[in-house]
Amino acid sequence: MKRYLCILAFATSAVAVALLASGPKSLAAGAPQAAAATVEVKIDNFSFGPAELKVSAGTTVTWINRDDIPHTVVSTPDPKVFKSKVLDTDEKFSFTFSKPGTYPYFCSIHPKMTGKVIVQ
Repeated sequence: MKRYLCILAFATSAVAVALLASGPKSLAAGAPQAAAATVEVKIDNFSFGPAELKVSAGTTVTWINRDDIPHTVVSTPDPKVFKSKVLDTDEKFSFTFSKPGTYPYFCSIHPKMTGKVIVQ
């Protein structure tokens, strides 16, 4: 019995130390939430990579032009929700998707360049 109590005391201490080492956590209302996700889409060689992207609502998508010619990022008319300026090399455009849905987009300079963001 004494040996059992020693093992139990040691195990309880180990759990307490592990919990303390993991840092303070709060489940109370108003506790900081995890930062919203940010996802990058690379524009290069007349294409968006990845061409199709699945994200959660609240995610910010940032398109980065890695091509040596200008491009745009424009959502299609149904629903038309974002439109970038002309992006030169290494310029960025970001949009935060707050509502679930499918958002097709294209480059208005090179309309054969297409992509899609699916927000779940």
